Amino acid sequence: MKLGNTPYHHNLTSDSERLAGFFEAIQEKAKGTVFDLGTGSGILSSWAAQYADRVVAVEINRSASKIAQRNLEDFNNVEVVHTDASEYQFSTKADVIICEMLDTALIDEEQIPVLNSALKYLKEDGIIIPCGIINCLEPVESTCEHISYEEDGFPENSVLGEPLFYSRLMFGKHIEPKFKQRFMIKINRKGIVTGLKLTTFTLITEKIICGPTPMLNPPLIIPLKKLKVVENDLLEVNLSYEMGGGLESVRARAEKIHPKP
Repeated sequence: MKLGNTPYHHNLTSDSERLAGFFEAIQEKAKGTVFDLGTGSGILSSWAAQYADRVVAVEINRSASKIAQRNLEDFNNVEVVHTDASEYQFSTKADVIICEMLDTALIDEEQIPVLNSALKYLKEDGIIIPCGIINCLEPVESTCEHISYEEDGFPENSVLGEPLFYSRLMFGKHIEPKFKQRFMIKINRKGIVTGLKLTTFTLITEKIICGPTPMLNPPLIIPLKKLKVVENDLLEVNLSYEMGGGLESVRARAEKIHPKP
């Protein structure tokens, strides 16, 4: 099947590493009734249709849903629905939910709000693809002045501290969208901390982990007030955001912890 694409969806379908992970997961897990939430151009639904009895492909964007309708018209077991997946009332429960509304730390996409709404339509032994994420935090020195995604090495940044894997989220249960936490990070070389680098690893299944790719959770640089640091300094970092709340929901600050005399 030849898939038509908008420019954005063309970029998605050109990301071979991302697609390979999802193809393997769908080939292994798809069965029975599958809901594909945020289907886009329909490529994941087209794969699921080969293994499932029925696929419901939901897409809120009108242009994308029309493309999906064309791309999936040869599959008798696929229904394309143009609506908001977080509000749609399914007539049955799913064996598998595919929801790839992913973004770094899930901040700027609707993965969590949509899945929180859809969980009641998942069978007790049902499966979600992807099944979760792991988030990592690093202090960096960068010229970045505004919150930005790292693409092709830009904005340039240099990691000054040890990586902190600060959260692991599994999608099989309700997740509170608002995140707020305080961390301690150890510096391992001299420099000026000017930001935080968030990196998200996607658990497509519990056995398939996909790191950042150009169209799957590129690292996010969050500017901070400048802090001169040396090896073994400790930073106290406060980070908050809302998953699905957009980049404007991000708040971050850091300060050095001075040892007691």
